[in-house]
Amino acid sequence: MGKWQNGKGRLTVEGRDESVELEIAASYNTRRRGLLGRTGLDGALLITPCSSVHTFRMGFTIDVAYLDKELRVVDVHTLKPGRMPLPRLRARHVLEAEAGAMERWGVRPGVRLGVRPGVDA
Repeated sequence: MGKWQNGKGRLTVEGRDESVELEIAASYNTRRRGLLGRTGLDGALLITPCSSVHTFRMGFTIDVAYLDKELRVVDVHTLKPGRMPLPRLRARHVLEAEAGAMERWGVRPGVRLGVRPGVDA
């Protein structure tokens, strides 16, 4: 994938047929804002480039998947508001979703994800 841009798209999970609505946060301001001020999320948010996140001032618990440069899942955690986990050294992107979504979608370490930018939900 070349240079990432803010926008919408679709997320696919290796071995699954259905895709997930995706927002892409690639600029400094959209990455910095992330999910702050929201009370929920339909689908997922891809923050790129990114190797760490926090949940200070967040309104809900989220699942966080750390992805390497090939969009392979390095690690997955569920974070309650007010947390700041350590950065993941191999992570180049972070995928965020409401708590429980990653398990439903089959997102776990070792699984490769696909992103189709510019595809409307």
